[in-house]
Amino acid sequence: MAAVNRVFAAQLSGLPVFGPDGESIGRVRDLVAGLRLDAQPPRILGLVVELSTRRRVFVPMLRVTSIEPSAVTLATGSVNMRQFNQRPNEVLVLGQLLDAHATLAGSDTRITVVDAGMEPTRTRDWVLAKLAIRERRLGLGRRRSAMQVLPWSEVAGLGLTDLARQPQGAGQLLMLFDTMRPADIAATVRDLPLKRRHEVADAMDDERLADVIEELPDDDQKELLAYLAEERAADVLEAMNPDDAADLLAELAPADQSRLLELMEPEESAPVRRLLEYSSDTAGGLMTPEPVVLTPDTTIAEALAHIRNAELPPALASMVFVCRPPTATPTGRYVGVVHFQRLLREPPAELVASAVDTGLPPLKPGASLAEVTRYFAAYNLTCGPVVDTEDHLIGAVTVDDVLDHLLPEDWRETGLHDTLEEDRA
Repeated sequence: MAAVNRVFAAQLSGLPVFGPDGESIGRVRDLVAGLRLDAQPPRILGLVVELSTRRRVFVPMLRVTSIEPSAVTLATGSVNMRQFNQRPNEVLVLGQLLDAHATLAGSDTRITVVDAGMEPTRTRDWVLAKLAIRERRLGLGRRRSAMQVLPWSEVAGLGLTDLARQPQGAGQLLMLFDTMRPADIAATVRDLPLKRRHEVADAMDDERLADVIEELPDDDQKELLAYLAEERAADVLEAMNPDDAADLLAELAPADQSRLLELMEPEESAPVRRLLEYSSDTAGGLMTPEPVVLTPDTTIAEALAHIRNAELPPALASMVFVCRPPTATPTGRYVGVVHFQRLLREPPAELVASAVDTGLPPLKPGASLAEVTRYFAAYNLTCGPVVDTEDHLIGAVTVDDVLDHLLPEDWRETGLHDTLEEDRA
């Protein structure tokens, strides 16, 4: 692409678009930007080009070879003729961003977006790095405020949740959430107004809502659980990982805790009740009661099939625990562990008993957080067994459980993206 430092969106409106041989393709009608969760400028995904037939199509920015004051040139004369349809995580720069109301970051100064400037990056992407804005003045005075050009990060109110809000309800956001990880959904939900947050919770199924609640800060977890009807709150707790459900219930008043446990199915509440017996900063309070537990006569092939389960967290998939029946925690006598790398090296028809590591000492449920941390560091583990005094496996601690308790209490409020930006600075 020809070297251009900055192009303002309004300059592109109506520009003719040509192919590499000068053939006319159409005219630029808008720019499509991808909304982000963090404070970084949105990336320009492509152009909306209106053909001579009035059909509007999408042209990716990678197809654009040059942008000049009088025309845009593409690398190819052929374009996808499919009608352009805006996706939930996209914003039309000319159609939605210009004239949008926002505020200056860190203040209550209200502004209007007049134009948006896109700039190229070293990776050949284009981002909306600058915004031309005017201050919104109240009153009947005719004098307009001076226009300023500011970095994207200095303007607030143009984020994902601000521009994705739709008056018809939470459907648009739910479509967007289908492409996102639970931690990113949780960050978005936290930024929503309370009414919209509740609409989203009502529209989600129990399993998805459980995943999101697990990633929310404690206060937001309690607020959302209190909003739900008690029967549904119990269903969501059943869908959560038992250790996360126990952590959340431990924050509630004893009467509320007991009532919700009674509403849960007995087989779902039993492991949660056991976890609540331990302090949250011990191995017993940190552990999950649902690791992969196999009997000694299980084959290597069967063990590999268990850890291939897509719903199994990576840390829990790093080892299987070998115990005498029963295999539900608390199990029969604990035998040892088999690391997944050892499973990969053994013949599929062999039994896991032949690959058991009996030299790894298990954790005791009363082990402190400091002891658990040293244990993981000493043995280079991502997962470790927790065994009671009668040699029964009662659960497993994973490295993410440990990190969750080592990080500052407000780490979920701070957010992953904010932390990464501070590190870059």
